[in-house]
Amino acid sequence: MAEETGAAGTQETQQIFRVQKVYIKDVSFETPRSTEIFTEQAQWAPEVKVQLNTENKNIRDDLFECTLMLTVTVELEEKPAYLAEVQQSGLFTIAGFSDEEKAHLLGSYAPSVLFPFVREVVSDLAVKGGFPQMLLDPINFDALYSQHLNSNKQQNAPAPETQQ
Repeated sequence: MAEETGAAGTQETQQIFRVQKVYIKDVSFETPRSTEIFTEQAQWAPEVKVQLNTENKNIRDDLFECTLMLTVTVELEEKPAYLAEVQQSGLFTIAGFSDEEKAHLLGSYAPSVLFPFVREVVSDLAVKGGFPQMLLDPINFDALYSQHLNSNKQQNAPAPETQQ
């Protein structure tokens, strides 16, 4: 942990939040009915379902891994068109914060950093799979994190996975 000596000779803890690495941990793309979809003359008006989860792990000292797990299910006329699953991870150095601040950084800020990367992967997978570009709507991770905290206070139970 980084520490600095202040003017009065007291030690002050320096706050550090640094992105060390961003990487794809796991990816899957399935098109169970691709031949039918590409040969039918149905209008492309899909129903899109998005499931979102996060997972955090302390690697060592002030190094944390945050993983954003996203599943996008696209149906056309109530039949599956494709399924994209991506686990986008990042290594973050987080030092000098209280436990509450650290939990907020891992529960809200780190997923916000990872989301543009996972959004790009999903879009690329859709296009490479022969489908129109998939643009996921922005996600308010602060609101999801607050909702998670409020539900934990009400239930007074272990934290469930965050879902949208």
